[in-house]
Amino acid sequence: MTEKLEGEELADAIALAAGWTFKDGKLHRVFVFADFVEAFGFMAQVALVAERMNHHPEWCNVYKTVAISLSTHDAGGVTYKDTDLAQAINRLAGFVA
Repeated sequence: MTEKLEGEELADAIALAAGWTFKDGKLHRVFVFADFVEAFGFMAQVALVAERMNHHPEWCNVYKTVAISLSTHDAGGVTYKDTDLAQAINRLAGFVA
């Protein structure tokens, strides 16, 4: 099992996930695209990466907006699995830190 990050280690991990915030015990980010098709295409790309990582996001799509929250349920909070997935999602969206 992956260990839940806390304190300074959590702060450092969040810094690795550029553009993501810590909200309600999870990493959170909202992406806005040109239209629904672009947003849905992005979600399909994320789904393939998440499946390969065996780490799946909580997300919501409304028209051209995709809101994503990441946490590792088995660990009860944010782990490096979440920051790794956040970084991969950023790359898919064209945000490279």
